[in-house]
Amino acid sequence: MKYLPIIGLEIHVQLKTKTKMFCACANVPDGTAVNTAICPICTGQPGSLPSPNAEAIGMGVKASLGLNCHSNEQSKFDRKNYFYPDLPKGYQISQFDQPVGENGVVRIEVPNDHGETISKQVGITRLHLEEDAAKLLHGEGNSCVDFNRAGTPLAEIVSEPDLRSATEAKIFLQELRLLMRYLDVSDADMEKGQLRCDVNISLLPLKDDEEINFDDVELHPKTEIKNVNSFRSVERAVLHEIERQTALWEVGKPPAVTTTRGWDDNNQVTVEQRTKEDAADYRYFPEPDIPPMNLRAVAQQVSLPELPAARRERFAKEYGFAQQDIDVFVSDKTLGDYAETVYSEFAAWLKSSGENPEAHKKKMTKLVGGWITSKLQARLVEQKKTITDIAITPENFAEFLTIIFQNKINSTNAQKLLDFMLAGGGADPSHLMEEHELGQMSDAGAIAEIVQGVIANNPQQVQEFKNGKEAVFKFFVGMVMKETKGAADPSAVAAELQKQLNA
Repeated sequence: MKYLPIIGLEIHVQLKTKTKMFCACANVPDGTAVNTAICPICTGQPGSLPSPNAEAIGMGVKASLGLNCHSNEQSKFDRKNYFYPDLPKGYQISQFDQPVGENGVVRIEVPNDHGETISKQVGITRLHLEEDAAKLLHGEGNSCVDFNRAGTPLAEIVSEPDLRSATEAKIFLQELRLLMRYLDVSDADMEKGQLRCDVNISLLPLKDDEEINFDDVELHPKTEIKNVNSFRSVERAVLHEIERQTALWEVGKPPAVTTTRGWDDNNQVTVEQRTKEDAADYRYFPEPDIPPMNLRAVAQQVSLPELPAARRERFAKEYGFAQQDIDVFVSDKTLGDYAETVYSEFAAWLKSSGENPEAHKKKMTKLVGGWITSKLQARLVEQKKTITDIAITPENFAEFLTIIFQNKINSTNAQKLLDFMLAGGGADPSHLMEEHELGQMSDAGAIAEIVQGVIANNPQQVQEFKNGKEAVFKFFVGMVMKETKGAADPSAVAAELQKQLNA
């Protein structure tokens, strides 16, 4: 018997508003001195009244539209009633039957069984707004509550159960994080708790080659996995839960009720917590202190930026970047913006030199993609920096690529020049190349003279080469490059060596 994983995600995104969801307290990050950003409203004092944050509502509508949701014109807040020490009011202000947006879709690229990448559509059930709870701090024998987080604006995004593997779940969550960053509604950093994920999973037993019509299938009770706080943990939690539930099915004891389990990252297992509540357990009712909202005007004012999927398509069509370069440029929007500006400046440099950029598009794309995503990015990772931390302007980087394009410098010395640019605050590459004598030696006579000297000083290696030991040729190339301090054109050196050694 085969078992098909049925996976859906519930994602809480912390909105980066200036103030909290229903009061004027600052929306501060974790790590702020405890209980310093609180007031009677977010701590649930009697008589205090909530006032909705217009910025948060605008971000919720923007996120909803970015997820291709139908943006509801009418929306309202509701009270979700439950008791827990981190919930000062005894209820959470959330949304029940009239969320900000519904029926969206996100497309992701996932690998198939044949190693190919295919496009998959994941449905978005809803996006609604709510306030966050406080944070429990557990110490030696006691627990305290930090109310700084209480009232922080959240957008909860619920996916349809369209995911079928741990890999798909991780890719979808990564794409959602990208979307939130491109929309500029959240930094969506999982390590900082700005993006939190609960995983819902059940298994569907299948006969061999059975075709499934999901419209007619009744899904089995799901398990919700809480406390999954990294992409890696999402993948591992799903893999573990598939294995655990498969074992239950194999012995004839499949999950009979919907339950909640926590993810134990240390032991890499899920741990049962409680039977899962449903909507009736929370006794939802409309929030009496906040009137319903008409969001039509808010939606009309939203202007969506270019989103990740559109950028991937444009970078492939407009520039012809390799897929691995596109993945890097899209995953880091700032780096992608930098690369675009570099390409534009590179084209301008070539045009001013009398070259037609369109005629050299393939070479330009390879230089921009390779030197930024490989050489420059490797140095940034090593130095624990990002593209915003360096002083090399796109104009100077484009000039640097033009120097390489025009064969004024070889690859070895170009990397040295890049290091000098990084160390020198992004100084002009042409000046640095002259200052450190890194330019390409193009004088054929000078190269021939150096080759002649190297051959004369190494008679034993010459004889070995004439006896058929062709590997010695690399020795001669290395010696000539050493004599020229890496400035000679390797292809010119090789040609001259062949000429003189075979004379």
